[in-house]
Amino acid sequence: MAAYPQDPGAPDAPYLAFWQERHLCTLTTLRPDGTPHVVPVGVTYDPGARLARVIANKASTKVGNVRAAGPAGARVAVCQVDGRRWATLEGIARVDTDPDRVAEAERRYAERYGRVPSPNPARVVIEIDLTRAMGRG
Repeated sequence: MAAYPQDPGAPDAPYLAFWQERHLCTLTTLRPDGTPHVVPVGVTYDPGARLARVIANKASTKVGNVRAAGPAGARVAVCQVDGRRWATLEGIARVDTDPDRVAEAERRYAERYGRVPSPNPARVVIEIDLTRAMGRG
């Protein structure tokens, strides 16, 4: 993985491999007052769709921050770090409640993190339409 921007729709092999490893990530959203809200999350990366996905409870602050941005979506970033290696994905996030989209996010989460998320009828998915990817290996 090089120390330069990646195309979020066509990352190089080392960058993609890093996003397939099991790592805790962070999601940064902006509160309505413009201050950052950073929380630990699990993230899945789908370069073919230019999407990152985060499963969440619909009552969480992160979901509230994304929804507060309105229908145009919220600018967000997800990041993971392992020693000197790091990778960030940026884009426009929207909250989706469609059961099929939530199930797809849960399936991808289980694939990356090796465990099926516990049932949660209040679960939604934050889908991030990716605009930028960067990292350093």
